[in-house]
Amino acid sequence: MFNEWLWLGFAIVNFTMILLIYKIFGKAGLFVWIGMSTVVANIQVLKTIEMFGITATLGNIIYGTAFLATDILNEKYGKKDAKKAVWLGFFTLIAMTIMMQVALQFQPAESDTVHGALKTLFDLVPQVALGSLAAYIISQYFDVWIFSRLKNKFPDDKFLWLRNNGSTMISQLLDSLVFCSIAFFGMPWGVWAEIFISTYFIKFIVSFLDTPFFYIAKKIKPQ
Repeated sequence: MFNEWLWLGFAIVNFTMILLIYKIFGKAGLFVWIGMSTVVANIQVLKTIEMFGITATLGNIIYGTAFLATDILNEKYGKKDAKKAVWLGFFTLIAMTIMMQVALQFQPAESDTVHGALKTLFDLVPQVALGSLAAYIISQYFDVWIFSRLKNKFPDDKFLWLRNNGSTMISQLLDSLVFCSIAFFGMPWGVWAEIFISTYFIKFIVSFLDTPFFYIAKKIKPQ
């Protein structure tokens, strides 16, 4: 149970930090967080762990915080700012990919000890990179759209949980579907289905856990 408890604590730390950056820096802090989280998530996702009886990737928590950040922006500042944040995250992801590909082309010095590790982390697998980019922009845009629809239909604050959970859980399902369909195209159906289900299961839990933090963010008055 070590990984499960550590994972839960890690989730609480991530969600607390997003509230902290919002409290201190306001809307700008959420923009920065989204750019940072997309980069870190694409690094963490390379590590797999055993948890809840399944093999899962590690980046799902911080990737989920990007959805929480756009929901906060959508709730408190409107759809325009939420969309702006989505494109900021998308540009950040593309910029990191390009810059690291160029960095890997430099011939390392004889005394270098990290080139191999960097190559392992950032060596581009086109199919996976395309899947990641497509999943991010499609699911995040859908999240902004469905959140706005739910907010218009259920504007009362007693439906905050519906706007947050409904938009994020459905968007994360779409994210998993798009990513797995592109990144793991050609895999045997049974293997593909197992990856898809396990990936969404973890994202679903993350979406559920962020609910109280969304309520706290609603009450925060940034400095």
